[in-house]
Amino acid sequence: MFNPSRDDVRRFFCEAWSKHAAGTVVSPLEGLAVHWIEQHPEYHDDLADLDHALTRDYPPEHGRGNPFLHLSMHLSIEEQISIDQPTGIRDAFDRLARRHDSRHEAMHEVMECLGEVLWKAQRDGAPIDGEAYVEALRQRAQGR
Repeated sequence: MFNPSRDDVRRFFCEAWSKHAAGTVVSPLEGLAVHWIEQHPEYHDDLADLDHALTRDYPPEHGRGNPFLHLSMHLSIEEQISIDQPTGIRDAFDRLARRHDSRHEAMHEVMECLGEVLWKAQRDGAPIDGEAYVEALRQRAQGR
């Protein structure tokens, strides 16, 4: 099972961005990461300095999200959509993207729903409720 450390995740994103900036070949996964990094210019400085990235914290009270968590969620959701797991997420996502006329905006809505189901699972000490997750996306796609 793949279980990267915090530093592994940060190193992955910083190195993908560095390779892209240098014009060197990136792997398919790095290419997907670069796509989402490009969509978030507010994170470029964080990704440009690996040493700083490995030591920096992003506490909520500083009012700024963690770019590595955010980008990781983009990749996780991309994977969920590509394999339609949980079942129905691909269709719900497509509907949400059409509603917003923006794949990126839809992704951020999915992140909110994913965050909610993860929080509930942690709070309740229960498995993630995939059906509730997809249903929340369907509701958002319908404007509710």
